[in-house]
Amino acid sequence: MENLNPSYFKEIMVLGCGNILFGDDGFGYHVIEKLRDLLTEEEKKRVALVDAGIGAPHQVLSLIDDTTKTKKIIVVDTIDYNLKPGEIKILKKEDLPDPKSSRLDIHNWPLASILKEICEKYNIDLLVVGCQGKYVPKPDVYIGLSKEVKESIDKAVEIILKEIRKNNREG
Repeated sequence: MENLNPSYFKEIMVLGCGNILFGDDGFGYHVIEKLRDLLTEEEKKRVALVDAGIGAPHQVLSLIDDTTKTKKIIVVDTIDYNLKPGEIKILKKEDLPDPKSSRLDIHNWPLASILKEICEKYNIDLLVVGCQGKYVPKPDVYIGLSKEVKESIDKAVEIILKEIRKNNREG
């Protein structure tokens, strides 16, 4: 464990998921980048901003154990709930599908199983800030967000900052 980046083990982890090469799937990345500019120096001591892309969320989450300081994980990603493009949906741990009976990924939930397991095992609070994508062209590459998703970045950032600052008042 000594060789792991200690920034992953702060009180709050904001985990941006997705891939900027696939249109609106880059939503999580853009939210993380905006948060980097807005967190205060004091908040940066308590909050790890992790751009996990598409492959690394499982690896990052697998680093959590009973020595981890993390008390809250906020996942930011594109979702597909047949909402209006750009609409934000907030999910909590109890809203995730049961991993034993569901084989979905985050666009249909691949993280549900490890998120539920980690949050329950280590008593970590979970918030998912999902944005309904409009254009996710996988496997074709398209860099850039749709107008609707781009306009939702500020709302997602506002929700996350409120959650970070609420946590600070409670702690």
